[in-house]
Formats: sequence, structure tokens, C-alpha cells
Amino acid sequence: MTWSLYASYLVFALLIAVVPGPDTMVVLKNALAGGARGGLFTCSGIALGNFVQATAVGLGLGTLIVQVRPLFETVRWAGVAYLCWLGFQALRGAWRGNYEALAGLDRRRGNGLRRFREGFLSNITNPKVMAFYLSVLPQFLDPATTGAAEALLLAYTVLVVGTVWQLTLLFLVRWAKTWLNRRRVRRTMDAVTTAALIGFGVGLAVE
Repeated sequence: MTWSLYASYLVFALLIAVVPGPDTMVVLKNALAGGARGGLFTCSGIALGNFVQATAVGLGLGTLIVQVRPLFETVRWAGVAYLCWLGFQALRGAWRGNYEALAGLDRRRGNGLRRFREGFLSNITNPKVMAFYLSVLPQFLDPATTGAAEALLLAYTVLVVGTVWQLTLLFLVRWAKTWLNRRRVRRTMDAVTTAALIGFGVGLAVE
């Protein structure tokens, strides 16, 4: 692989990262609900899920997983259910609107592990992530001349770029914290997040 080809891939990975998807919405939801700490735990969970999927594809296991239809369909419907559940949680927050009490409860419970779990599950139950790797990587790699190391390099590049973008989003949320914590704004953001997560779940169901 040449540096120019890798640079082209890097730009493509950046464009994919900034397009809002389930991971972005989960980071946004948890950054609003749990602050910077909640957002960081969520980003860590997503990164771990992405690492597992990227490694599976880089080592040639992704194709096998996709071809085993019962396994693929189980993961897909688990992803549908989980995204809709996260959307319902955001809807419940928008409906109640009692954010100060919820924030205090979140701090007392120390919900870092739950935020981490939500990030991990939102990524690992999304088979579109693995399908993305399987469809894009062959466009930049020649199977006859490249091995697992280069495939892993490209897969992990998406992981790193995606994590950097999510951390940037987390910084922006923290920077605009005062404005975002206004009750009307927060309820609007929760409503948007609800629509997006349920929409992604429906989209995954009809694939």
C-alpha cells in the first residue's frame, strides 16, 4: 500500500466518521445525561466494540460471520431491539424533563459501567459496521499481494478516526454545556436523539 492510497483511505474514513450514526447518537445521549465522564465511558465501549469487529474482519473472520445467516440475523435483530430501547430511554428523559434530579441520581449510582455497556452493545450488535469493513477494505487492498497486517491497519484506522471524532463531539457538548442544559434545549435534543435511534433501529430491521 502506498502513502497516497492510505491518505485517500484516511479521508474516506473521516467522512464516514462524521456522518451521524448510532454510535454518534449514543455518545450524544450519554454525554448529555452523564456529562464528560458518561461520554468517555461510552466512547470507550464503542471503541472496544469497533476493535472486536475490525479485528474479526482483518483476520478473515468477518466473512464467515456474515455468511452464517442465523448468526448474522441474531446480531441484527439484537441491534434493532437495543437501538429502540436506547431511543425509548431518551424519550423517557424528554417526557420527564427533570434533568437535575436525574443528573444527581446518575452521579450517586456511578453509572460509568452502564454507559460503557451501552456504547459497546450499540456497536457490537450493529452488523452494518462489519459489513462496512467487508465492503470497503477490498477497494483499497489487493488480496493477492496483501496480508492480514495491512487489513488490520485499515480497519484500525477507522477505529481511531471514529474515536477521535466522538471525543471531539464530547468536547463540543462540554463546551456548550450551559446552553445544552437549558430544559427546553435538552428536551429537544432528547427528542431528536429518540427519533434518530429508533430510526436507525427501523433502518436496520428493514435491511
